[in-house]
Amino acid sequence: MLSAAPTSRRVLPPPARAPDRGPAAAPETIGTGGGSGRDAFFDNAKYLAIVLVAMGHSWEPLTGQSRTAGALYMTVYAFHMPAFIVISGYFSRGFDLRPDRLRRLVTGVVVPYVVFETAYTLFARRAVPDPGMPVSLLDPWYLTWFLAALFVWRLTTPLWRIVRWPVPLALAVAVLASVSPEIGHDLDMQRLLQFLPFFVLGLNLRPEHFALLRRRGVRIAAVPVFACALALAYWAVPRMTATWLYHRESAQELGAPWWAGAVMTLALFGCSLVLVACFLAWVPARRTWFTVLGAGTLYGYLLHGFLTKGTRFAGWFEDHPWLHSPPGEIAVSLTAAAAVTALCTPPVRRALRCVVEPRMAWAFRKEPAGR
Repeated sequence: MLSAAPTSRRVLPPPARAPDRGPAAAPETIGTGGGSGRDAFFDNAKYLAIVLVAMGHSWEPLTGQSRTAGALYMTVYAFHMPAFIVISGYFSRGFDLRPDRLRRLVTGVVVPYVVFETAYTLFARRAVPDPGMPVSLLDPWYLTWFLAALFVWRLTTPLWRIVRWPVPLALAVAVLASVSPEIGHDLDMQRLLQFLPFFVLGLNLRPEHFALLRRRGVRIAAVPVFACALALAYWAVPRMTATWLYHRESAQELGAPWWAGAVMTLALFGCSLVLVACFLAWVPARRTWFTVLGAGTLYGYLLHGFLTKGTRFAGWFEDHPWLHSPPGEIAVSLTAAAAVTALCTPPVRRALRCVVEPRMAWAFRKEPAGR
């Protein structure tokens, strides 16, 4: 599924300063926008990651009857969102509280969050059906939690720049969240805090760190590591709930003792980092046919949820038992990959840019000349 890396070992060019390109949720995060100067490696990584996100969501209804699907599901869930979040942090290094960057944060994150949180709620009202389901911007539904979390993470970027040990501190915050059920679920706060270390880690990465992953030895080692991860996941399927990988609840809410939250947070952080490194090691650094799609992964991310939830609400997996057979599972996977690929294409981006990447110059005051 992952394309082979090129034979040349291209070192990622170091930016002159910490970058802050484009909308806050855009080229650096889940990838909107486009244009010259983009790095093919990161666009390739975002496209491959969004394909894994869509495939993971399509596997969820299959995990109850297929141990293999459950193992693939757990393996992918261990690293696909951490990979997105690490890249988001990496490209947030130049964020500060300048007015122009705050405007991009609003138009690139806040506005899509409001639009799609409302759209998903209205969709669920008709599909469930649940006419009384409230539209609540404090309670992200399904995919929109990432935009809420990204907004908070990026606002805190200046803070993580001044602390001495940012990653250990963020990891301590995640551990404390995992043992604190009283935090509640406003803005999906558990996820926001438990995934925080991956964002802070991205803030502290440099181009040379990614270049290390391009080494031949790392790419070779990634193959048995992934094989071991799949074997471990296959063993864990009947013994462990995949809910731990969502990072949306405390240990006590999962029926475990409080100390299990600390242990699982640290263990999953380590496992996720290893798998993210293995994944990035096999991402091609050259331009490929799907590089252009990496600029549109925000569209694929936000839109594929309607298809995923629509099939679940329609009862497709209950009405068509063959989908639970090996050929059916393959068909589901390929369909999910094809659908999210289509949603990342330039025609879809052009058609929906006014919703996902709105131009809102009318809503902001012009800065004085020379600022």
